[in-house]
Amino acid sequence: MMKGPMRVYADTSVFGGTRDTIFKESSTAFLAQVRQGRFRLVASELVEKELQSAPAPVRLVFEEFLPDMEVVTESDSALLLQRAYLDAGVVTPNWADDALHVALATVSECSVIVSWNFQHIVNLKRIPLYNAVNMMRGYRPIEIRSPMEVLEYDDEVR
Repeated sequence: MMKGPMRVYADTSVFGGTRDTIFKESSTAFLAQVRQGRFRLVASELVEKELQSAPAPVRLVFEEFLPDMEVVTESDSALLLQRAYLDAGVVTPNWADDALHVALATVSECSVIVSWNFQHIVNLKRIPLYNAVNMMRGYRPIEIRSPMEVLEYDDEVR
């Protein structure tokens, strides 16, 4: 059993999802569960950078969580893992930031990365590739899910 709440890395799309008609309900529910202490929220300086050009209401959602959120920084380890994903063809260099999100979550030992990016992150064909690279590089596999998939329900065993 884990001690304390599960560490979950949220990429930029989760915060943006709070203002999206399709993703609003699940993003809001996920962040409500973070507030309740069910999850330990982790983001990165990359998320902060990407949100600089987001609409003000999206930036405010992120800023609301800053006091209690762990913000991880780019490290040599994360950049090397990102490069390994690119070299393995998990994503092309055009999507290097998406690979960096996964690398940052992996290197910072999060249990899960949540994202609404179904093209480059939460993708049935890419997830095993990310995890194969992780294992070849000595990292644990990471769960890659949408916020909807990590929501806890009251009848679940914790």
